[in-house]
Amino acid sequence: MKKIVLGTMIVAGSLMAANWAPCAACHGAKAEKKALGKSHVIAGWPVEKTVAALKGYKDGSYGGAMKGVMKGQTARLSDADIQDLAKQIAAF
Repeated sequence: MKKIVLGTMIVAGSLMAANWAPCAACHGAKAEKKALGKSHVIAGWPVEKTVAALKGYKDGSYGGAMKGVMKGQTARLSDADIQDLAKQIAAF
């Protein structure tokens, strides 16, 4: 039973890391950078704020200078992916 629980935790952690990997290229490994020097540092943002921003980028209703880039980045994300990313960003 312990192996199953540990295996599930490892897979879940790997999936969350996989969702963050494309983001890290611009935002930094721990969301500590201003993406391309144009965005806010997002590390520690509350989950609700990040979810609203990501959903807004996805539907085109949110964003400034990075709106076009982020619309493309968020297009592939499901609601569950957005929640996972928001939790990761809040934890940074």
